[in-house]
Amino acid sequence: MSAYQLQQLRVLLSCAYEKSAYYRRAFDEHGFAPQAMKSLGDMRRVPLTDRRLVRQQLEGMCTTSLDSPDVEMVSTGGTSGEPFRFIHPVGRSAVEYAYLVTSWERAGYQLGMPMGVLRGRVVEPDRNGFYHEHDPVLRHHYYGNFHMSDENMARYLEHIATIGSCFLHVYPSSVAMLARFCLRAGIEPPGNIRGIIAESEIVYPEQRKMVEEVFRCRYFSCYGHTEKLVLASECEHSHDYHVWPTYGYFELLDDAGRPVRTPGQRGEIVGTGFINTVMPFIRYRTGDWATYVGDRCDACGREHVLVRDIRGHRTQEVLVTADGSEISWTALNMHDDTFMRVRQFQFVQETRGRAVLHVVPGAGYSDEDACRIQRNLGRKLDGQLTFTIESVEAIMTTAGGKAIYVDQRIPGVQVRDEATETP
Repeated sequence: MSAYQLQQLRVLLSCAYEKSAYYRRAFDEHGFAPQAMKSLGDMRRVPLTDRRLVRQQLEGMCTTSLDSPDVEMVSTGGTSGEPFRFIHPVGRSAVEYAYLVTSWERAGYQLGMPMGVLRGRVVEPDRNGFYHEHDPVLRHHYYGNFHMSDENMARYLEHIATIGSCFLHVYPSSVAMLARFCLRAGIEPPGNIRGIIAESEIVYPEQRKMVEEVFRCRYFSCYGHTEKLVLASECEHSHDYHVWPTYGYFELLDDAGRPVRTPGQRGEIVGTGFINTVMPFIRYRTGDWATYVGDRCDACGREHVLVRDIRGHRTQEVLVTADGSEISWTALNMHDDTFMRVRQFQFVQETRGRAVLHVVPGAGYSDEDACRIQRNLGRKLDGQLTFTIESVEAIMTTAGGKAIYVDQRIPGVQVRDEATETP
């Protein structure tokens, strides 16, 4: 596997050197020649990158034109709370989906099985007000996780019971809402749910325990990035994450930038993705931290890097609607131009059903941008929560520099302090 990774890195880094103005300059400054790589250890000579650098060098890091028909612009909030833009090859989703399906098979999923999906998709109600859409090709049933009232959750569960042996594909926060509803209402969940695949948010042990007790099935998680750097999936025999060695090059570094090799030691996840060759992310600091376990799993025999206790990516901050339902911030995150001219943003909520969206304007921000934000977010919120927009000079972060997307001030709503989210 090391030989495969070395070959992939030579190809990727050579492409970056030959076609990217930024990487050619950076490699030359560090005396690094991609084709001269003799071992994976040579990667330590390559400079690290991060979000700040990508924002500054976006066009210079690309190996092709931003106008190419083979690429598309992606936008995400990122872990810093500032809008983050980069480009991807248009065909990357098929590659990633193959890895995900293979990962899900560890939990018992088989391609073609029905899936009940409660994630960030906007689902339109039918004539009976039921928030459900069906993809007959993938056999995915999408339910409106922006509409998680008790009445709607009861309808979701009733419908899930009719789709046959299935898995749920969820945000950790959305399945926790379902589990709490079952407990609160004394409802027995459908017996046809064979497993739960929870992704895109931090998985908390107490949440996992509650959900598994309520649904009586395996709660399985994968870790990855919109940037397509590293993909890690839980083992079928434990909750440790196996890092896919063919998806990207994974490093775990301590505060001094040294490789973490001692079991039990924590480090920052640094990734070099193999999928994105149009804008390579090379030795990219994710801001996420994990605990090193080892390089081989005795339970399953895979000789992949194992980590656990991943912390630092999207937190489970929620907005509360007028009827008391919760909407996860993750579901509201926009992957388009909604926040294109906004530097930072944060919801502040003191009253159910209403909130204020603070924005730190960027260059060129105008009333037109505010209207676009209202329109795009309003479509997802669907009248359940109204908000006004206020421009501010700055938005405070936590002591560890992490953004708080929802400053939740309603008494009784669970708020996680940073100590439970980051090392």
